[in-house]
Amino acid sequence: MGVSRDHAGELSAVRTSLAVCGLFCVGELAGGWLTNSLALMSDAAHMFTDVAALALALFALWIGPRPASQSKTFGYYRAEILAALLNGVALWVVVIFIALEAWRRLGAPEPVAGRGMLVVAALGLLANVFVARRLNPHQEASLNLRGAYLHVLADLLGSVGAVVAAAVILVTGWYPADAIAAALIAGLILVGSWQLVREAVDVLMEAVPAHVDVERLQRALEAVPGTQEVHDLHVWSLTTGRCALSAHAVADGTVRPDDILAAMAELCERDFRIEHVTIQIEHASRRAREPAH
Repeated sequence: MGVSRDHAGELSAVRTSLAVCGLFCVGELAGGWLTNSLALMSDAAHMFTDVAALALALFALWIGPRPASQSKTFGYYRAEILAALLNGVALWVVVIFIALEAWRRLGAPEPVAGRGMLVVAALGLLANVFVARRLNPHQEASLNLRGAYLHVLADLLGSVGAVVAAAVILVTGWYPADAIAAALIAGLILVGSWQLVREAVDVLMEAVPAHVDVERLQRALEAVPGTQEVHDLHVWSLTTGRCALSAHAVADGTVRPDDILAAMAELCERDFRIEHVTIQIEHASRRAREPAH
Protein backbone atom coordinates (compact mmCIF):
# COMPACT_ATOMS: atom_id res chain seq x y z
CA MET A 1 0.00 0.00 0.00
CA GLY A 2 3.03 2.32 -0.28
CA VAL A 3 5.76 3.59 1.97
CA SER A 4 4.89 4.47 5.57
CA ARG A 5 4.99 8.24 6.04
CA ASP A 6 6.82 10.00 8.87
CA HIS A 7 5.70 13.61 8.34
CA ALA A 8 7.57 14.95 11.37
CA GLY A 9 10.79 13.27 10.22
CA GLU A 10 10.27 14.48 6.65
CA LEU A 11 9.69 18.07 7.78
CA SER A 12 12.78 18.00 9.97
CA ALA A 13 14.96 16.54 7.18
CA VAL A 14 13.71 19.05 4.60
CA ARG A 15 14.08 22.06 6.92
CA THR A 16 17.65 21.09 7.87
CA SER A 17 18.58 20.41 4.25
CA LEU A 18 17.03 23.69 3.10
CA ALA A 19 18.99 25.66 5.72
CA VAL A 20 22.31 24.00 4.80
CA CYS A 21 21.77 24.38 1.05
CA GLY A 22 20.68 28.01 1.40
CA LEU A 23 23.73 28.84 3.52
CA PHE A 24 26.18 27.21 1.12
CA CYS A 25 24.44 28.64 -1.95
CA VAL A 26 25.20 32.14 -0.64
CA GLY A 27 28.66 31.05 0.51
CA GLU A 28 29.60 29.57 -2.88
CA LEU A 29 28.29 32.63 -4.68
CA ALA A 30 30.43 34.89 -2.48
CA GLY A 31 33.40 32.53 -2.81
CA GLY A 32 33.07 32.47 -6.58
CA TRP A 33 32.99 36.25 -6.69
CA LEU A 34 36.05 36.61 -4.46
CA THR A 35 38.10 33.94 -6.30
CA ASN A 36 36.80 34.97 -9.75
CA SER A 37 35.65 31.37 -10.30
CA LEU A 38 32.79 30.94 -12.76
CA ALA A 39 32.61 27.25 -11.78
CA LEU A 40 31.87 28.16 -8.16
CA MET A 41 29.24 30.71 -9.17
CA SER A 42 27.71 28.13 -11.50
CA ASP A 43 27.71 25.55 -8.72
CA ALA A 44 26.02 28.13 -6.50
CA ALA A 45 23.34 28.51 -9.18
CA HIS A 46 23.04 24.72 -9.28
CA MET A 47 22.71 24.62 -5.51
CA PHE A 48 19.92 27.16 -5.90
CA THR A 49 18.02 24.44 -7.80
CA ASP A 50 18.37 22.34 -4.64
CA VAL A 51 17.07 25.24 -2.56
CA ALA A 52 14.09 25.61 -4.94
CA ALA A 53 13.35 21.87 -4.92
CA LEU A 54 13.61 21.67 -1.13
CA ALA A 55 11.46 24.78 -0.70
CA LEU A 56 8.81 23.20 -2.92
CA ALA A 57 9.03 19.97 -0.92
CA LEU A 58 8.59 21.91 2.32
CA PHE A 59 5.74 23.90 0.81
CA ALA A 60 4.01 20.69 -0.28
CA LEU A 61 4.41 19.13 3.18
CA TRP A 62 2.98 22.30 4.74
CA ILE A 63 0.06 22.94 2.40
CA GLY A 64 -0.90 19.32 1.74
CA PRO A 65 -2.94 18.82 4.93
CA ARG A 66 -4.95 22.02 4.36
CA PRO A 67 -8.59 21.16 3.63
CA ALA A 68 -10.33 22.06 0.40
CA SER A 69 -12.68 25.05 0.40
CA GLN A 70 -15.88 25.89 -1.45
CA SER A 71 -13.93 27.96 -3.95
CA LYS A 72 -10.99 25.52 -4.24
CA THR A 73 -12.55 22.08 -4.13
CA PHE A 74 -9.23 20.35 -4.86
CA GLY A 75 -7.38 22.43 -2.28
CA TYR A 76 -4.08 24.19 -2.97
CA TYR A 77 -2.12 21.40 -4.64
CA ARG A 78 -1.45 23.29 -7.88
CA ALA A 79 0.36 26.16 -6.09
CA GLU A 80 3.39 23.87 -5.88
CA ILE A 81 3.26 23.24 -9.63
CA LEU A 82 3.06 26.93 -10.53
CA ALA A 83 6.08 27.64 -8.34
CA ALA A 84 7.99 24.76 -9.97
CA LEU A 85 7.24 26.14 -13.44
CA LEU A 86 8.48 29.63 -12.51
CA ASN A 87 11.62 28.19 -10.92
CA GLY A 88 12.41 26.11 -13.99
CA VAL A 89 12.05 29.03 -16.41
CA ALA A 90 14.19 31.27 -14.17
CA LEU A 91 16.93 28.61 -14.17
CA TRP A 92 17.00 28.63 -17.98
CA VAL A 93 17.94 32.31 -17.81
CA VAL A 94 20.78 31.40 -15.41
CA VAL A 95 22.00 28.67 -17.80
CA ILE A 96 22.14 31.15 -20.69
CA PHE A 97 24.22 33.56 -18.60
CA ILE A 98 26.65 30.83 -17.50
CA ALA A 99 27.03 29.47 -21.04
CA LEU A 100 27.78 32.92 -22.50
CA GLU A 101 30.27 33.73 -19.74
CA ALA A 102 31.97 30.31 -20.08
CA TRP A 103 32.35 30.84 -23.83
CA ARG A 104 33.85 34.28 -23.25
CA ARG A 105 36.32 32.95 -20.67
CA LEU A 106 37.39 30.09 -22.92
CA GLY A 107 38.40 32.67 -25.49
CA ALA A 108 40.04 34.94 -22.92
CA PRO A 109 40.85 32.97 -19.73
CA GLU A 110 40.82 35.00 -16.53
CA PRO A 111 43.02 34.28 -13.47
CA VAL A 112 41.30 32.29 -10.71
CA ALA A 113 42.43 31.91 -7.09
CA GLY A 114 42.81 28.13 -7.19
CA ARG A 115 43.46 27.60 -3.48
CA GLY A 116 40.42 29.57 -2.35
CA MET A 117 38.32 27.95 -5.06
CA LEU A 118 39.37 24.48 -3.85
CA VAL A 119 38.46 25.26 -0.23
CA VAL A 120 35.00 26.63 -1.12
CA ALA A 121 34.28 23.80 -3.60
CA ALA A 122 35.30 21.17 -1.03
CA LEU A 123 33.01 22.72 1.58
CA GLY A 124 30.18 22.73 -0.96
CA LEU A 125 30.83 19.05 -1.68
CA LEU A 126 30.68 18.22 2.04
CA ALA A 127 27.41 20.16 2.35
CA ASN A 128 25.88 18.16 -0.51
CA VAL A 129 27.02 14.87 1.04
CA PHE A 130 25.43 15.89 4.38
CA VAL A 131 22.12 16.88 2.73
CA ALA A 132 22.01 13.71 0.60
CA ARG A 133 22.51 11.55 3.71
CA ARG A 134 19.83 13.55 5.56
CA LEU A 135 17.24 13.10 2.80
CA ASN A 136 18.05 9.52 1.85
CA PRO A 137 15.86 7.81 4.51
CA HIS A 138 12.81 9.80 3.33
CA GLN A 139 13.34 9.93 -0.44
CA GLU A 140 10.97 7.00 -1.15
CA ALA A 141 8.11 8.60 0.80
CA SER A 142 6.89 10.73 -2.12
CA LEU A 143 7.82 11.79 -5.63
CA ASN A 144 8.26 15.31 -4.28
CA LEU A 145 10.99 14.27 -1.80
CA ARG A 146 12.49 11.92 -4.35
CA GLY A 147 12.85 14.85 -6.77
CA ALA A 148 14.56 16.98 -4.13
CA TYR A 149 16.95 14.12 -3.32
CA LEU A 150 17.87 13.67 -6.99
CA HIS A 151 18.51 17.43 -7.28
CA VAL A 152 21.00 17.18 -4.43
CA LEU A 153 22.75 14.18 -6.01
CA ALA A 154 23.13 16.08 -9.29
CA ASP A 155 24.55 19.08 -7.44
CA LEU A 156 26.97 16.77 -5.65
CA LEU A 157 28.36 15.84 -9.07
CA GLY A 158 28.66 19.55 -9.89
CA SER A 159 30.64 20.11 -6.70
CA VAL A 160 32.97 17.26 -7.68
CA GLY A 161 33.53 19.03 -11.01
CA ALA A 162 34.35 22.30 -9.24
CA VAL A 163 36.82 20.51 -6.93
CA VAL A 164 38.55 18.86 -9.90
CA ALA A 165 38.75 22.17 -11.78
CA ALA A 166 40.22 23.89 -8.71
CA ALA A 167 42.82 21.13 -8.32
CA VAL A 168 43.78 21.43 -12.00
CA ILE A 169 44.21 25.21 -11.69
CA LEU A 170 46.17 24.85 -8.46
CA VAL A 171 48.54 22.25 -9.91
CA THR A 172 48.92 23.38 -13.52
CA GLY A 173 47.69 26.99 -13.60
CA TRP A 174 45.41 26.12 -16.53
CA TYR A 175 42.56 28.63 -16.02
CA PRO A 176 40.23 27.35 -18.80
CA ALA A 177 39.44 24.41 -16.48
CA ASP A 178 37.19 26.80 -14.55
CA ALA A 179 35.13 27.70 -17.64
CA ILE A 180 34.87 24.04 -18.71
CA ALA A 181 33.62 23.01 -15.26
CA ALA A 182 31.11 25.88 -15.35
CA ALA A 183 29.79 24.71 -18.74
CA LEU A 184 29.38 21.14 -17.44
CA ILE A 185 27.52 22.40 -14.36
CA ALA A 186 25.28 24.52 -16.61
CA GLY A 187 24.44 21.32 -18.47
CA LEU A 188 23.41 19.67 -15.20
CA ILE A 189 21.22 22.68 -14.36
CA LEU A 190 19.60 22.52 -17.80
CA VAL A 191 18.78 18.82 -17.41
CA GLY A 192 17.29 19.34 -13.96
CA SER A 193 15.30 22.45 -14.89
CA TRP A 194 14.03 20.87 -18.12
CA GLN A 195 12.64 17.95 -16.13
CA LEU A 196 11.09 20.40 -13.64
CA VAL A 197 9.37 22.43 -16.37
CA ARG A 198 8.22 19.36 -18.29
CA GLU A 199 6.64 17.78 -15.22
CA ALA A 200 4.98 21.07 -14.25
CA VAL A 201 3.50 21.53 -17.73
CA ASP A 202 2.30 17.91 -17.78
CA VAL A 203 0.45 18.44 -14.49
CA LEU A 204 -1.10 21.72 -15.65
CA MET A 205 -2.17 20.05 -18.92
CA GLU A 206 -3.62 17.15 -16.90
CA ALA A 207 -1.47 14.62 -18.72
CA VAL A 208 -1.48 10.97 -17.66
CA PRO A 209 1.13 10.45 -14.89
CA ALA A 210 4.31 8.82 -16.17
CA HIS A 211 3.95 5.76 -13.95
CA VAL A 212 0.41 4.91 -15.14
CA ASP A 213 -0.22 2.67 -18.17
CA VAL A 214 -3.81 3.57 -19.09
CA GLU A 215 -4.46 0.44 -21.15
CA ARG A 216 -3.22 -1.80 -18.34
CA LEU A 217 -5.27 0.19 -15.84
CA GLN A 218 -8.43 -0.19 -17.93
CA ARG A 219 -7.92 -3.95 -18.31
CA ALA A 220 -7.38 -4.26 -14.55
CA LEU A 221 -10.58 -2.34 -13.78
CA GLU A 222 -12.60 -4.38 -16.29
CA ALA A 223 -11.29 -7.57 -14.62
CA VAL A 224 -12.98 -6.61 -11.33
CA PRO A 225 -15.84 -9.10 -10.70
CA GLY A 226 -19.22 -7.75 -11.76
CA THR A 227 -17.75 -5.32 -14.32
CA GLN A 228 -18.75 -5.52 -17.96
CA GLU A 229 -16.92 -2.49 -19.35
CA VAL A 230 -15.00 0.64 -18.27
CA HIS A 231 -15.14 3.80 -20.39
CA ASP A 232 -14.67 7.58 -20.12
CA LEU A 233 -11.47 6.79 -18.21
CA HIS A 234 -9.40 9.83 -17.25
CA VAL A 235 -6.24 9.90 -15.12
CA TRP A 236 -4.32 13.04 -14.19
CA SER A 237 -2.05 14.53 -11.51
CA LEU A 238 -3.40 16.98 -8.97
CA THR A 239 0.18 17.73 -7.96
CA THR A 240 3.44 15.84 -7.54
CA GLY A 241 2.69 12.39 -6.16
CA ARG A 242 -1.11 12.88 -5.99
CA CYS A 243 -3.13 11.36 -8.82
CA ALA A 244 -6.84 11.33 -9.58
CA LEU A 245 -9.07 9.13 -11.70
CA SER A 246 -12.60 9.36 -13.04
CA ALA A 247 -14.41 6.69 -15.05
CA HIS A 248 -17.73 5.05 -15.88
CA ALA A 249 -18.07 1.33 -15.15
CA VAL A 250 -20.85 -0.79 -16.64
CA ALA A 251 -22.02 -3.41 -14.12
CA ASP A 252 -23.46 -6.77 -15.17
CA GLY A 253 -25.71 -7.03 -12.12
CA THR A 254 -24.00 -10.01 -10.49
CA VAL A 255 -22.13 -7.98 -7.82
CA ARG A 256 -23.33 -5.14 -5.61
CA PRO A 257 -22.23 -1.69 -6.90
CA ASP A 258 -20.65 -0.83 -3.52
CA ASP A 259 -18.47 -3.94 -3.72
CA ILE A 260 -17.37 -3.05 -7.25
CA LEU A 261 -16.46 0.48 -6.15
CA ALA A 262 -14.51 -0.76 -3.14
CA ALA A 263 -12.55 -3.26 -5.24
CA MET A 264 -11.74 -0.67 -7.91
CA ALA A 265 -10.63 1.96 -5.39
CA GLU A 266 -8.35 -0.54 -3.65
CA LEU A 267 -6.88 -1.68 -6.98
CA CYS A 268 -6.16 1.91 -8.09
CA GLU A 269 -4.35 2.80 -4.87
CA ARG A 270 -2.49 -0.48 -4.45
CA ASP A 271 -1.31 -1.11 -8.01
CA PHE A 272 -1.29 2.34 -9.63
CA ARG A 273 -0.75 4.78 -6.72
CA ILE A 274 -3.99 6.64 -7.53
CA GLU A 275 -5.61 7.90 -4.32
CA HIS A 276 -8.48 10.10 -5.52
CA VAL A 277 -10.91 7.80 -7.37
CA THR A 278 -14.33 8.77 -8.74
CA ILE A 279 -16.20 5.99 -10.57
CA GLN A 280 -19.79 6.07 -11.80
CA ILE A 281 -21.47 2.64 -11.81
CA GLU A 282 -24.10 2.26 -14.53
CA HIS A 283 -26.02 -0.46 -16.34
CA ALA A 284 -25.85 -1.35 -20.02
CA SER A 285 -29.10 0.50 -20.74
CA ARG A 286 -27.48 3.76 -19.61
CA ARG A 287 -24.33 3.04 -21.62
CA ALA A 288 -26.39 2.78 -24.82
CA ARG A 289 -27.72 6.33 -24.32
CA GLU A 290 -24.30 7.93 -23.82
CA PRO A 291 -22.70 9.85 -26.70
CA ALA A 292 -19.75 8.19 -28.46
CA HIS A 293 -16.27 9.49 -27.55
